[in-house]
Amino acid sequence: MEITTLIAMLAAISGIALGWVTRTSAYKKDVAQEAGTGAALRTDVEYIKRGVDDIRADVRVQGKRTDQLAERVTRAEERINQVQKKVDKLEE
Repeated sequence: MEITTLIAMLAAISGIALGWVTRTSAYKKDVAQEAGTGAALRTDVEYIKRGVDDIRADVRVQGKRTDQLAERVTRAEERINQVQKKVDKLEE
């Protein structure tokens, strides 16, 4: 009877040890997978940040071009008005 009890205790202890090793291994895999996922997400976020920065720079450049074009149109309108006045004087 002592041998049966001893075998049962060894089986229980080995079951606990095997369960612990399996759980630890699964936990390590999960941690490694989460770390890889986290690194990929950080990389993606950095890529998006750079893209947004590029878009902002492009918008600034377009804004400057629009301002310059508005200035040129204003000057052209003033010149057209001056020429129109001269034409009107010549017609009289």
